[in-house]
Amino acid sequence: MSTRSFTPEDDPTGDDGRRSGRAQAMRVARRVLRMARPPLRMLAAELGTPYRPGVPLFGSSPRRWVRLLPYAVAFVFAVTLLPTGINILHNDYGLAGGLAGALATAQSVPLLLAVTRPLQAWWVIFAADVVCAGVLSGLDGVVGRPWPWPPTVIVGYLALMVALSMRERRRTLIAVWLSTGAAGVLFKAVVPAGSQSSWVLMFVLAGVVLLLGGALRERGDAQRRLREQETISEAERARRTLLEERTRIARELHDVVAHHMSVITVQADSAPYRISGIPQEAQEEFGAIAASARESLAEMRRLLGVLRSEETERQGAPEKAPQPGVGQLRKLVEATVRAGVPVELVLPDEPVALEPAVDLSAYRIVQEALANVVRHAPGAPTRVSVTTTGDGTRLTVLVVNEPPAPPVSAPLETSGTGHGLVGMRERVRLVDGTLDTGPLPDGGFRVAAQLPLSAPPATPTPPSAKDSETP
Repeated sequence: MSTRSFTPEDDPTGDDGRRSGRAQAMRVARRVLRMARPPLRMLAAELGTPYRPGVPLFGSSPRRWVRLLPYAVAFVFAVTLLPTGINILHNDYGLAGGLAGALATAQSVPLLLAVTRPLQAWWVIFAADVVCAGVLSGLDGVVGRPWPWPPTVIVGYLALMVALSMRERRRTLIAVWLSTGAAGVLFKAVVPAGSQSSWVLMFVLAGVVLLLGGALRERGDAQRRLREQETISEAERARRTLLEERTRIARELHDVVAHHMSVITVQADSAPYRISGIPQEAQEEFGAIAASARESLAEMRRLLGVLRSEETERQGAPEKAPQPGVGQLRKLVEATVRAGVPVELVLPDEPVALEPAVDLSAYRIVQEALANVVRHAPGAPTRVSVTTTGDGTRLTVLVVNEPPAPPVSAPLETSGTGHGLVGMRERVRLVDGTLDTGPLPDGGFRVAAQLPLSAPPATPTPPSAKDSETP
């Protein structure tokens, strides 16, 4: 029987097979490295980019004790963990005194930095904890004791996690947590015999602290953004109310201005027929004045179309009722009395000649004040007084309501839109008057306005150099 010896070429486990296995393993390693490169790059970017460095925790709080609280807490942890850490590393684990002091200092003192730069403090403390775990792995003192993280290391690290969670972004917190777990997994491969593994405890507690702290911080940020949005919304609402009132006043004054412009047009057109002996140049000048007045009226109608309210647009036609004045206050008071509000009205004994804008403003102020009484203090006795001052230059509008008599009726509205007082202020400002509003000591409310009997004088335009030349 013949025997045949195998050559290396015939051996399937020869060099070719080994080279093929190594090549396949290298391909797998490269593929894994290629897949892990983006997450590692993102991890490094998050760990290297602190959020708002240098800004103290709670630095924006208006209370001084809240701003100082993080410094006090960090100081207490630092002065407590420093001697405790030296004692445990030197006496319990058998580490040399100088090295124990250096490592304990690097693990505790950076907590003071965590108040303003928690991520930079984490780099220092995490590096010191890793070095400490590596040094302790070669000592006999780890037998029967926690490793790789001693108790003082865990306490200081959790305090650092609180500072991190109150400042850094969510992805940074995840990166810190994963780095903590990765360090524990790597140390698990070289765990000393007889030691008590503490990396799982550290990993779980750090995750819980980061999760709770991050959730509280995000909730606080959401509440702060909500308050800012509410402030912005309130400011926008007040501005919108002011613009609406100004638009309403402009629409109402359109009739007054249009009346004056119409009178100017009629007078300019009829002047050549009413006055005899007018030169041709003067007739042409009157014609130009009438044409300009008609163009101004046309422009005012276009302006009114822009200012027309949505309600008027839905009605399909502009309001045709004349604008009210002080003469219509009796009807207004009668309607308010029918609504269940006892109102006493005092008017001047003799009719007062008022400018149209002043007349309309006085009526609207009384109307808004009575509307507020009906909405917010139904049944409250109210006194409306419209009088002139002693020197006869100003008109005083006073509306005072007392608290409602028992049984007190529930207010129709508990919160208003703010249109009433804003409208009063705008109307008073329009005619160069003054307004005083506010609650009374007995619980009532007072609205007092003073309006000039004549329109405020226009600011004179300074003559140009050309106009000042003498012919």
